[in-house]
Amino acid sequence: MDKRHYTDDALHLLQQLIATPSVSREEEAAAAIFVHFIEEWGLPYERFGNNILIRENIDPSKPTLLLNAHIDTVKPVSSWTYDPFSPVIEGDRLYGLGSNDCGGGLVSLLQAYRILRQKPDLPYNLVYLASCEEEISGPNGFSLALPHLPKIDVAIVGEPTNMQPAIAEKGLMVIDGIARGKSGHAAGDEGVNAIYEALDDLLWLRDYRFKKSSLLLGPTKMTVTIVNSGTQHNVIPDEFRFVIDVRTNEYYQNQYLFSFLQKHMKKCELTARSFRLSSSHIPIGHPLVQRSIKMGLCPYGSPTLSDQALMPFQSLKLGPGDSRRSHSADEYICISEIEKAIDTYVELIRG
Repeated sequence: MDKRHYTDDALHLLQQLIATPSVSREEEAAAAIFVHFIEEWGLPYERFGNNILIRENIDPSKPTLLLNAHIDTVKPVSSWTYDPFSPVIEGDRLYGLGSNDCGGGLVSLLQAYRILRQKPDLPYNLVYLASCEEEISGPNGFSLALPHLPKIDVAIVGEPTNMQPAIAEKGLMVIDGIARGKSGHAAGDEGVNAIYEALDDLLWLRDYRFKKSSLLLGPTKMTVTIVNSGTQHNVIPDEFRFVIDVRTNEYYQNQYLFSFLQKHMKKCELTARSFRLSSSHIPIGHPLVQRSIKMGLCPYGSPTLSDQALMPFQSLKLGPGDSRRSHSADEYICISEIEKAIDTYVELIRG
């Protein structure tokens, strides 16, 4: 089978996936489409919820490489000028929701798997996983499939990176804060204003800078993004609630960072929604990274989050498309990007 045939197969599958709405938690129909194609191609699979795992002839004496991308999408924004669920090809571009994030990586990695499975002399096992609920880091996505995976030594995650290896990725922690006061009439000298109680802590959150900055990811950053207080103009508010968005580099674990922030609050109480989404990092000396450098690729640090945050093993992010197109109106992937991605994956992994 020539290279163009694999690109055509990838394109056909991606068109069908675009035409099948698969917003996070609603991926069942897209998973069924995916299964239909891999059955036609004679690939053995297991399905865990809406996660599809392909593995065969696992040799426990060999290391194992996981190829992973996700089938879910965000909801379409209102400013689309195309139908987000109607795959449209104009020149080299395929338009449609999920085409770039991360349909291109999903179908390209699958074609690379199909090519490489025909090479019996590979010194490692290959495993492919199409996961769901990535956009919301949901419990029925990668986390559901993880216990069913064989021991994984390293993973390639097919998020859009312009086919440059992202060897580090920022983590995420969302924190809810509350300051408490005492209600009273605004006209009198009554009550304790919860907004004023929170001010010193908010200023500290605004001004504090973490000492350890990463060459790949830059500084750890925290931003107060939501505030809410008060019921009406003449009532002293007795609660002030806010949300902090924290983006961590590889030097700070979420749990440590949360304890640090708690310690510096004067009046506010903090609650972390989760500690799951930590920063990830693969050493520059790892053979997969070194191979990519020899191929002329340029490692970098990615500010966007992916299922790497849920992987208890080393991984790098490498996929066709541009992350700036993700979650935007008139999202697209270039057909030439898919073709190049298949070739790059095969060359990287065979090397």
